[in-house]
Amino acid sequence: DDAAQFEEITYLGYPFSISETFQLRNTNATIEESVGRVEQIQDICLAHDKQLVVYISMGFGNPYGDPWNVEIVQRWVTRLAEMGISILQLSDTIGVASPESISYLFSNLIPAYPDVELGAHFHTVPDKWKEKIATAYQNGCRRFDGAVKGYGGCPMAKDDLTGNMPTENMLYYFLKEGIETGVDMDVFQEAMAMAGSVFPEH
Repeated sequence: DDAAQFEEITYLGYPFSISETFQLRNTNATIEESVGRVEQIQDICLAHDKQLVVYISMGFGNPYGDPWNVEIVQRWVTRLAEMGISILQLSDTIGVASPESISYLFSNLIPAYPDVELGAHFHTVPDKWKEKIATAYQNGCRRFDGAVKGYGGCPMAKDDLTGNMPTENMLYYFLKEGIETGVDMDVFQEAMAMAGSVFPEH
């Protein structure tokens, strides 16, 4: 509620895992309890002219043995869309998304939910980032999350090399492909320089 008071803030986000185990570990709530939280945050957003972004985490699988398949993903996309959530980020914070699963989910879900903006929140190892971004873009995804220099990650990732998708990699990829991003690259270079002073290289 406090964040919604600031004009500078446009979006409020909530990590909604379709893995019961991860939802409990990450938010100390069951999936059904999290549905109630999403409803509460959506009410706050509507009251303060903000947009809610729901991150469907473990959207490409999970390491716990919890049930996962594309039907489960679609069921939750449907339910959240029916609640009025118009921005959903399919999220893989453990680095298991493959070009095949990325292609299948985006190519099937985007046409089925024209009123929902379906985006991608990938974590990746250094040599797999491009295939993930390219596959998602080629299958209709136009909303991507990133972190400058790939900082951050998830303790449940499959190895220590798996981290956030580097924003600079995505931007240079889109620039090379002639894809407009709306990002001022001069300003972004300043942000990169600032990040270098905040997060020194190991």
